[in-house]
Amino acid sequence: MRKSLDALYLGAGWLAALFMIGVLAMVLLSIVSRLVGFYVPGTDAYAGYAMAGAGFLALAHTLKANEHIRVTLIIGKLRGGARRGLELWALSVAVLMSGALAWFSWRLVWQSHTFHDISTAADATPLWIPQILMGLGCTVLFIALLDEWVLEWRGQRVRAEGDTRHE
Repeated sequence: MRKSLDALYLGAGWLAALFMIGVLAMVLLSIVSRLVGFYVPGTDAYAGYAMAGAGFLALAHTLKANEHIRVTLIIGKLRGGARRGLELWALSVAVLMSGALAWFSWRLVWQSHTFHDISTAADATPLWIPQILMGLGCTVLFIALLDEWVLEWRGQRVRAEGDTRHE
């Protein structure tokens, strides 16, 4: 199970990296097309879709790499059971919030598809297509946070470097 979860997080990270390359490609296409005198409609919109996709898909990989910004003003002063309790509480809230975010992201995808919602930009892309990336990223983040919650509950959670935990 651990290998599958780690592969999921790594795969989402690689997909996020590919979408960042997509942002670069759209920006370069826009610049080059202006220089040579032709217009490629939708490059700005597609760069935006790729940027949003990269951001959402990178969330879980960033979490599992301990790269999320974390304010430890209070929890850094706690030790033992108090620290573990606060960690579990914070992770429980994060799991609930990310679960709601994933649910409502997929609901938005479904509603955009149902109502035939399209982009108002020159590309006129059906919005449910790029919104799938948001739903996917939020779902993988929910899984990663649930994974962290289970690891904390079992006492197997790996701390970020420099995060001193004394129990």
